[in-house]
Amino acid sequence: MIMLREKNMWRILLFMVLLSGCMKVGPDYIRPSTAVAPNWLEAGDERFKTEAAEYRAWWQAFNDPVLNRVIDRAYRENLTLKMAGVRVLEARAQLGIAVGNIYPQTQQMNGSMTYNTISRDSFQGAFAQAATQQSGGSNSAQPGIPSYWQDQINLNAAWEIDFWGKFRRAVESADANLRMSLADYDSALVSLTADAANSYIQIRTLEKRLAIARQNVETQTEGLRIAEAKYQGGVTTERDVEQAKTLLYNTLATIPTLEAQLRQAKNALGVLVGAPPSDLAGLLEGPSDIPAPPTQTAVGIPADLLRRRPDVRSAELQAVAQSAQIGIAKADLLPAFSLTGSFGVLAIDAGKAKLSDMFTWGARQASAGPSFQWNILNYGRITNNVRYQDARFQELLISYQNTVLKAQQQVEDSLSGFLRSQENAEFLAKSADAAKRSFDLAFIQYQQGSTDFTTVLTAQQALLTAQDSLASALGTISTNLVGIYRALGGGWQIREGQDVVSPDIIEAMSKRTNWGKLLSPTVYMPPEPERSTIRPPDW
Repeated sequence: MIMLREKNMWRILLFMVLLSGCMKVGPDYIRPSTAVAPNWLEAGDERFKTEAAEYRAWWQAFNDPVLNRVIDRAYRENLTLKMAGVRVLEARAQLGIAVGNIYPQTQQMNGSMTYNTISRDSFQGAFAQAATQQSGGSNSAQPGIPSYWQDQINLNAAWEIDFWGKFRRAVESADANLRMSLADYDSALVSLTADAANSYIQIRTLEKRLAIARQNVETQTEGLRIAEAKYQGGVTTERDVEQAKTLLYNTLATIPTLEAQLRQAKNALGVLVGAPPSDLAGLLEGPSDIPAPPTQTAVGIPADLLRRRPDVRSAELQAVAQSAQIGIAKADLLPAFSLTGSFGVLAIDAGKAKLSDMFTWGARQASAGPSFQWNILNYGRITNNVRYQDARFQELLISYQNTVLKAQQQVEDSLSGFLRSQENAEFLAKSADAAKRSFDLAFIQYQQGSTDFTTVLTAQQALLTAQDSLASALGTISTNLVGIYRALGGGWQIREGQDVVSPDIIEAMSKRTNWGKLLSPTVYMPPEPERSTIRPPDW
């Protein structure tokens, strides 16, 4: 009868283990519908092509070798990107913890050596009572108080069977978190390449504006010289001299402001490339023109954003990870089934027993069997946790849909800004040409004495304003194109097949901690999670 019961118990336990491999409570993630436009509003413009593109190295479209060098330096040295890479390793280690929980959660070896002395009063009282019972009421001499050593070694194991899929849901969540951390790394790389390009464009734009200001200072200085000569010759009044000085000093006053802005732009670029500003001289050597955009740009279609933009992927993966949390919370409403076992040896040196008997078969002690735990009276704590996880999941679904909409808005804004800034620059170029011609004519007429200095002053002011505005507009065109590439999610593809952490960091972490194989890109960058497969643990 006992053997039959044991066989039935093990059959039941085997059935429970097998069943736990296919049962999972909680919802399986389903991608929500999102509002995606069929095409861009500006898609009909001849400057855009709707063909698909990956934008792996979009900055090369500017044909600026210095810009290429800046992006490469930023990719290799930026500290914010390095932190994002280490966070991928953090998520990979967290996945290893989740996978390990599927297997027996406790395997322990413990041992002890203790010296024991029994309480004098307790021992004497117990001895007196026993002696009275044996002798019919007469007390015999009491022995001394015993003391003894006790040694023991035990092996303990406990395995909460994943009957309801709680631990497998945790693996799903950790899988999604790992992929989300990688998407966040890609998103950081998209921002880094765009920020580095914008900083470089700003530097070149400020350099151009400084050159324009200094060129106008030379022209205005010559105008002041002529005004002073005419005044000393009695041809004009002192007012012409003072007006010339006013314009010259106003122009000179713009130079320190532009120089400060240029210094700040270089400082910002230094942070992006992971270097102090003093180390940028060699990096910026080369052509100093404002990077010019290509004549045509491929923009694809809005649906491409769902697979290309890493922040969209990250938003969805955050929802995927949260979906699994609902199943983990629901499993707490159900009983948890466990298998526990212990085996060990124990020996004492009291009486005829000896410590040397510890490793004999007679010193063994063991226990094993199933158990369950069911939180039946939790006063709504577990139920409300399920509700919280569900509400959080719904919030993240809406956040994902909102991210898709914002991504489309950013592309549309950048496309519109790029087109309008080009139109603006075309008019400003004509304005600058006209202002230059107007100034040349006014200056010649003033030298000939056929017009007053006010005309020259007005022409000089218009020329400086037009030239400065044109330089700023050319920089705006390029930054708007960078905005298009950022909004389209370009640039992160350069990390494909590469480590997300630099070799020096890998070396330092390997020396500090045994990472096993987890520092390999093939291990920490899985293409897709295996939701239903119980994978081996990471030792």
